[in-house]
Amino acid sequence: MSKVLIVSDSHGLTEELNELKKRHQDVEKFIHCGDSELSKNDEAIDQFIVVRGNCDYESLFHNDEVIDFQGTKFLVTHGHLYNVKSTLMNLKYKAEEVNANIVCFGHSHLLGIEKIGNILFLNPGSLRLPRGRDERTYVVLNFTEQIVDLHVYDFDQGEIVQLRQSFQLHI
Repeated sequence: MSKVLIVSDSHGLTEELNELKKRHQDVEKFIHCGDSELSKNDEAIDQFIVVRGNCDYESLFHNDEVIDFQGTKFLVTHGHLYNVKSTLMNLKYKAEEVNANIVCFGHSHLLGIEKIGNILFLNPGSLRLPRGRDERTYVVLNFTEQIVDLHVYDFDQGEIVQLRQSFQLHI
């Protein structure tokens, strides 16, 4: 089983990001969807693929990253350049353009999981300033063949079991 951890909008936190790496040593890929407010050489994000958010000043981060992970294509972006607080349509077009199976984004600080067509859209919420719920959330995806098991975690309390979901990917 392969695992990917997705986090966003940590806004300067470093201890929490280091703690995630300790807690989830079995994760093969760490993704940060922007607004880390850290420099590229900060040890807290040294294992993360990081994109640039609207509050990031590090010019070495890209606005988008396309990652191929064991046959699954991820589009990672912060979301502010796609107007994600109003619509996922712009992000959907970009995902189709790059043939992404999973889109990871942040910006709104709202935990959200939605499948549109064959594309899974995933906003892990925020570690620093969650909106819509009290928990400081992040997500771990477990991959087995073409099935993705999604686990939502509250940084302080552990997995939120009732939010566990499985998705079939069409690769």
